[in-house]
Amino acid sequence: MTASATLNLDDANAHLAAQDAAARVAWAAERFGAGLAMTSSFGAQSAVMLHLVTRVVPDVPVVWIDTGYLFPETYRFAEELRDRLDLNLKVFTAGITPARFEAVHGRAWEDTDHGGEAEYLRRFKVEPMQRAIRELGITCWLAGLRAEQTDHRATLRPVERQNGVYKVHPILNWTRKQVGDYLTRHGLPYHPLVEQGYASIGDTHSTRPVTADMDERDGRFTGLRQECGLHLPETPEENESRGSSGL
Repeated sequence: MTASATLNLDDANAHLAAQDAAARVAWAAERFGAGLAMTSSFGAQSAVMLHLVTRVVPDVPVVWIDTGYLFPETYRFAEELRDRLDLNLKVFTAGITPARFEAVHGRAWEDTDHGGEAEYLRRFKVEPMQRAIRELGITCWLAGLRAEQTDHRATLRPVERQNGVYKVHPILNWTRKQVGDYLTRHGLPYHPLVEQGYASIGDTHSTRPVTADMDERDGRFTGLRQECGLHLPETPEENESRGSSGL
């Protein structure tokens, strides 16, 4: 099934709720075929989803939105995992270089009151992802979101529809311990910055270490909010969820 307009979300979620992560991936592969892709930020625990999914669908396109503002360790980590897992990596970037953007707009991500941050997210994250969806013909997007990470993610189901594309969340109900156990069991690495106290890793300007008493995503966006923009819907009804994630 490559065309998914007839998918009944309630029935699909009733089925997937009882399935484990690998079965959810297999379900998505069967129904969406060549329209299936996954995303990765090559963040703290990204090796889990990359290993899990590629064991079921080895040649799945792995979309990486490279903002140009990532840590050097992230770029090296991505190369390590690409080689180790033989990833079918598809890198998408903004239509403007970071240097040019800053020359024209300054450090726009610091402007949370007048739309600068939203413009940065649109240019460097949302638009490249939308382009990836168009160019790769993506109809279903596998994402490693977990319910315990943010208020918004706690409202999600195993499969949702966002901005015209289905999103399947294989590890939605996993805990941080389950993620760690999976990494250990399969001999997979954490992002190297985890050893320096980084629990959730994105752009250099929106990531900071956390302490033991903080939530893992409190280190993102200086604690003001938890979502990067890629995983928030754009329809008016669904857009209400932005409030629950601090946007």
